[in-house]
Amino acid sequence: MRVLVTGATGYVGSRLVPELLGAGHDVVAASRDPSALDDYPWGDDVEHRTLDITDPDLVRRAVEGLDAVIYLVHSMESDDFVRKDREAAERVAAACAAAGVSQVVYLSGLVPDGELSDHLRSRQEVEKVFLDAPVPAIVLRASMVVGAGSTSYELLRRLSERVPLVTPVPAWMRSSIQPIAVEDVVLLIVAALGVTDPADRNRHVDVGGDEVLTYPQLLARFAEVAGLRRVRLVVPGVPKWVVGRACARISGLPRTEVTSLVESLRHDMVCADDAVRGVLVDEDFLFTGLTEALRRS
Repeated sequence: MRVLVTGATGYVGSRLVPELLGAGHDVVAASRDPSALDDYPWGDDVEHRTLDITDPDLVRRAVEGLDAVIYLVHSMESDDFVRKDREAAERVAAACAAAGVSQVVYLSGLVPDGELSDHLRSRQEVEKVFLDAPVPAIVLRASMVVGAGSTSYELLRRLSERVPLVTPVPAWMRSSIQPIAVEDVVLLIVAALGVTDPADRNRHVDVGGDEVLTYPQLLARFAEVAGLRRVRLVVPGVPKWVVGRACARISGLPRTEVTSLVESLRHDMVCADDAVRGVLVDEDFLFTGLTEALRRS
């Protein structure tokens, strides 16, 4: 297949491109600055295209002559990112339909029950755009992706490393999470391109690793793997906005991204089912273990 990878220089896209090439696909890599693609070992093996998702003309040109588009764009850099992400998805979906693209694969996030944070609501709105569009789409709803470069992973790492000895844990942050290794996310995206059953070509699939744990347990596991001595102290009565701003300051990551992620921590981010086995991988497939995923990262 001739496949466009948006966000090809990102932490998922840069790992995905060589896997697509290895699977025999003809890859078109898109970036705001195509010259940046030259820095990657696979840079000479792909076609470079300029893509700015805010520019309708560039979007239309980027998706011309393609069989599939893998959409990895998700921004939390501005206060109105929810609107911007939805509008960007609408542009891409319309351009894909006009260009005769046969499939879209979108990497989204798990959508829990209840009132959603802006971060999770944005993911849900973007996937609805693609699932309601004329081009069949497969949406991978992932829990926390464990991999160097992932904002959620980097937040975990930096907070664990930069807060010495005692790690304060807000009392409300006891939700469960089902992390997945970035290597497994890449494998599933590649597998999604091979789905031919019409029943599975326009749907969302929850994806997570084989282990479910709480956020305090995740902090403990990271500390163990990283060789850090940390004691976790439950702190009651701390508002989410205070935690978000403190985490942004300590981690040095963008405030809007961090506060949006922290707001999402009140939800259980656990797969609703195991349909991924049977749709994208075999029934006996084993995901990378969490400890190994953290060690690699």
